[in-house]
Amino acid sequence: MAVKKMLPKNNKKILSPPLVETTRVVVVGTGFVGSTAAYTMMVQGVASEIILIDVNKNKCEGEAMDLEHGLSFVKQSRVWAGDYSDCKDADVVVITAGLGQKPGQTRLELAAINAKIIGGIIEQIRHYTDKAVILMVTNPLVTNPLDVMTYVALKKSGLPNYQVFGTGTTLDSSRFRYLLAQEFGVAPDSMAAYLIGEHGDSEVPVISHANLMGENITSFKEYDQKLVDDAYNHTKNAAQEVICKKGATYYAIALAISRIVRAILFDEDHVFPLSSLLTGQYGLNDVCLSLPSVVGRTGIKRVLEVKLNDEELQKLRQSAKIISETIKSIKL
Repeated sequence: MAVKKMLPKNNKKILSPPLVETTRVVVVGTGFVGSTAAYTMMVQGVASEIILIDVNKNKCEGEAMDLEHGLSFVKQSRVWAGDYSDCKDADVVVITAGLGQKPGQTRLELAAINAKIIGGIIEQIRHYTDKAVILMVTNPLVTNPLDVMTYVALKKSGLPNYQVFGTGTTLDSSRFRYLLAQEFGVAPDSMAAYLIGEHGDSEVPVISHANLMGENITSFKEYDQKLVDDAYNHTKNAAQEVICKKGATYYAIALAISRIVRAILFDEDHVFPLSSLLTGQYGLNDVCLSLPSVVGRTGIKRVLEVKLNDEELQKLRQSAKIISETIKSIKL
């Protein structure tokens, strides 16, 4: 007599639980920015695996241990001190490494030195993967400068433009929104405002698109051109002010890194002002600077070319010229 296979009462097969996709983020550099970024991603449950890499092995292992000891308080993930071979299965590689400026050293000299460092890091990463999205990070203590190092990383990697980009003016824009929100008496996330161009002194505030619920800020009674100018100037000097007061700035940029990485891993199509290679936008080519960019699983899906007024366009082109001159000054 044949034995019948018993099925559940609803006549449906019992399915195995779906496999959970492993997401791996590698952080290169465990200074203030890199270690705090790893901490932030761990606390926010952004990735299931977070690997730290640093030339200082002891510090790297110490940072990883410190993070591991807190895993019982957050969403579970795996954290460890690794090496470049761990990039093989990485979804995102975050690069925060580089040297800081020494007394008497010019910005161009520093750029040339950091270009060699970044080139070496990219070579190591590319030995193990051509799939990972590479995120270059602004580091106020290093002042690499970011846009130039993003250009170097892209060219050295040989990867598509969309796969290698920098945090750009994402943090600058957050600072700008916060300061404007203070003046208008609203929450920072209710203020829509951002900066484009260089991550540096020539960055451009896009006032023509700064708005509250779609209404340009110039229409409100609280608007004052001097206050907006002050907010912009304060934004440009904010990092140095924080460094003077506490020695380094790392919390805000770590939050920015975590937010961008989340947008990549979860394919969110979120828009950030990121530094990437321009290919004709606003008539600009072969230079990395920040423009609003749609971010998802493969990296930058598209760059938004919003309408700028004449003054903003002129300032953007001047910003691009400054970055281009620095790029030309270093030998790739």
